[in-house]
Amino acid sequence: MDGTLVETEQYWGEAMFELAGRLGGRMSDHARAATVGTSMRVAMEILYADLGISRTEQELQEDVTWVEDATACMLAREVVWRPGARELLAAVHAAGLRTALVTTTPRALADLVLGHIERAFPERPAFDITICGDEVVARKPDPAPYLQAMAALGVEPSTCVVIEDSHAGITAGLASGAAVLGVPTMQVVQPAPGLVLRDGLVGVGAAELVGVLAATASVGSTA
Repeated sequence: MDGTLVETEQYWGEAMFELAGRLGGRMSDHARAATVGTSMRVAMEILYADLGISRTEQELQEDVTWVEDATACMLAREVVWRPGARELLAAVHAAGLRTALVTTTPRALADLVLGHIERAFPERPAFDITICGDEVVARKPDPAPYLQAMAALGVEPSTCVVIEDSHAGITAGLASGAAVLGVPTMQVVQPAPGLVLRDGLVGVGAAELVGVLAATASVGSTA
């Protein structure tokens, strides 16, 4: 969701940079990029290592709450679509394809974003299923969130296309057995079997998603 469908990754970044300042340091751009798509615990560990500090478990939880609260304030004000994302979701609806949103973001914050997204689709829900980071047994890069969504939709992984922008998300999608369309913006992603990389979602519709399935299926059949 963040950085894939909507331009909200920057909000998480602003909150992380501000937290680093409150802790007496500055988070490097490299460390910030490494946090994309990760759980809050992993993001905090990356931040602490980058700053060269240690925090107790209680302090970590307090830092997580602070970042989530700061991000929530920004999400409540405005959410902007990633180029091509709204058009892709409309095209998927028109084609009659089922959809699931799978995000590491906790439900309380994800619902703020979904409120903005749903207003663009007044005639039907934007997604048939939504799975958030605090509703799964394991988080990306574990495939569990995607497998949970596929089970809820009643579909097989081999018929699914996962759209992701981060290492963690792409790894999770591939491990689930789905084809993956990667649209990274903050991380360099290397080619991999089952992965199709694009610069963004502009020009991507239902036919292009079918093409991703076909491309990855042909790779599998020759392996």
